[in-house]
Order: sequence, then C-alpha cells, then structure tokens
Amino acid sequence: MTNDIKVLVVDDSAVVRKVFKEQLNRQKGITVIDTAPDPYVARDKIVKLNPDVITLDVEMPRMDGITFLKKLMKHYPLPVIIVSSLTTKGSQLAMEALSIGALEVISKPNAAYSVGDMSVQLAEKIRAVHGAKLKKRAVDNQSRASIGKSSLALAETTNKIIAIGASTGGTEAIKKVLTSMPQNSPGMVVVQHMPAQFTTSFAERLNELCQVNVKEARNGDTVTNGDVLIAPGNYHMLLKRSGARYYVEVKTGPLVHYQRPAVDILFRSVARYAGANALGILLTGMGKDGAKGLLEMKKAGAVTIAQDEASSVVYGMPKEAKQIGAVDYVEDILKIADRTCSVLQNWKKM
Repeated sequence: MTNDIKVLVVDDSAVVRKVFKEQLNRQKGITVIDTAPDPYVARDKIVKLNPDVITLDVEMPRMDGITFLKKLMKHYPLPVIIVSSLTTKGSQLAMEALSIGALEVISKPNAAYSVGDMSVQLAEKIRAVHGAKLKKRAVDNQSRASIGKSSLALAETTNKIIAIGASTGGTEAIKKVLTSMPQNSPGMVVVQHMPAQFTTSFAERLNELCQVNVKEARNGDTVTNGDVLIAPGNYHMLLKRSGARYYVEVKTGPLVHYQRPAVDILFRSVARYAGANALGILLTGMGKDGAKGLLEMKKAGAVTIAQDEASSVVYGMPKEAKQIGAVDYVEDILKIADRTCSVLQNWKKM
C-alpha cells in the first residue's frame, strides 16, 4: 500500500460506500483508506488521513456536495471525482461541480451500468486525476448576454470544420475555448470523455455561456456555422459529408482507448471527410486518445493545435500528439481560440 493512491469515498449510502470500497481495493495501485457518510465527517478524515483523491456524491444530507466542494477548493484543494446517479438534477449539479473544481464525473451503477464497469472506469479516473495540477476556480456567473461581441469576427467559412477532443480537465478547457469563439465561427464538433446524460447538461451549460450555439448531437444533425455539436455520452460521433453538407453520425461501437465517445473516431472521420478544410484541437486528458487521429488530420492537410503542458490538468493526450508529430501549434489554453481565429483568417485570405 506504500505507493498506492489513497482514496476517500464520500457518500450518504452505506451500500454505495461498501461496494466502492470493495471494488476499488481490488484495483491495482488503489487503496480506499476510509469512507464518510457526509461532508462533515469527510472534513475531519481529510485532515487526519490526507487522501490523494476523493470520490464525492452530490446530493447528501446536512451539506450537499456542491457546498462542500466550494469549501474544499478554497481551503484544502484535492482531486475530486463526482459520482452521481444519472438524474437530470444530478447531472446539472455535476456540471456545476466541474466548473467549481471537480476533475471528473462518473455515474453510479444501474441496470445498464454494472458494478464491474463502474469500478474499472472509476479506477481509471482515479489514476488520471492523481497528481493533477489544481488551480483555484471562481464560480462562473457569465451568461450569453454578458459576453461582448468578439473583436475578431469571422467571415463566412461554409466549408470549414473545427474538431475538438478532450478528457480529464476538458470541461473547463473546452469552455475557455468556446466562450472565446465569435458567433459566426465555423461549425464545430466536440468529443469530451463523459458518461451518458452528463453531456446533455454540459452542452446546455455551454450554450448559456457562449456566443455560438451549443447542443448535444443527434444522429444526422447538420454541422453549420455558429453551431457546436457535443458527442453524447456512450456514443461515438463521426463527421460525414453529403455534397456540400457536413453532418454527424452518432452510433454505438466498441470502446476505443477505453472510451466511448472516442476522440480518435471523430478525428479520423474529420480527416477523411473534411481534409484540408478542417482544424483539429486536442486538449488536456490522460492517455493517447486523439493523438493518432490528429496525425491523420494533419496528413490530410488540416491545421492542428494542442494544449501546452503548463495549462493542462493532465498532459497525456496533447503530449502524445506532439511526440508523434501531429501538432502544428502548441498553445496555452487561453490562447487557443486566438490561434484558431488567426488560422481561419489566413484561410480566408488564401
């Protein structure tokens, strides 16, 4: 246990605490050092046991998970994974938790999501967030109405496509990119590793903050200027083309890099159907998903951008892409939108 990742499970359900502890202790390199039924008990155990990672339920008695997370990030920041049942309310709260500082979300086991599946995926997320670089995050009260028009407006770019992929830490990274993009940006397709239903709330939250329109993708949706399509959790999303019309195909299929949706699936389809008319962006995340797909995009003539190490929560996916020669530009997260707009302006002049 000396070098194991120390985990504290915080959940009001005794059954959930017992199951999580049993399942996670079977995973290599992970030890549940204790559990807590509510944030008050968790607070004392955090001080006493100094865990590496916390799994946190959202809806609990005495103090909800959101309130506790705010206090934790202010006074004692630690990597936090939100574990929630997939109710509409729960998913919206999980999105709020991600904006406050939680690094990942995962759904509790249900009829379509076994305890075994949960334990493997939760273990992967624990390994991903362990040692992640944490930064204080203020609550974002921006709305679409409060965001001014971008000074760098884009001309019509009917045949251009922007493809974005991200994993751990990606919800905030994607928000920073999209909230900086002007209203008439080219159509964008996005894959963020996230469970089913959480992507609905994620898209809705972004839609409130951005000048572009953001929605969860449905099979057959057209990719048009000013619109962003988010791949739905547990489904792959591919770009397709019919004449001058770009659209998405949303479908099931095998996990790729242990993920569904997978960034590589999207990027490879963009390379095939958009080629040199595309721009690919790979953001923070653990593992290699998206790296080979970004390389295929570059070979097809697309411009490629990767987030830099300093601004990445987990410098896995962008690092892999850089190492295999898939990246044209490496940028801080706050400069990726500017670089994107600059590339698009140069395309316009060509």
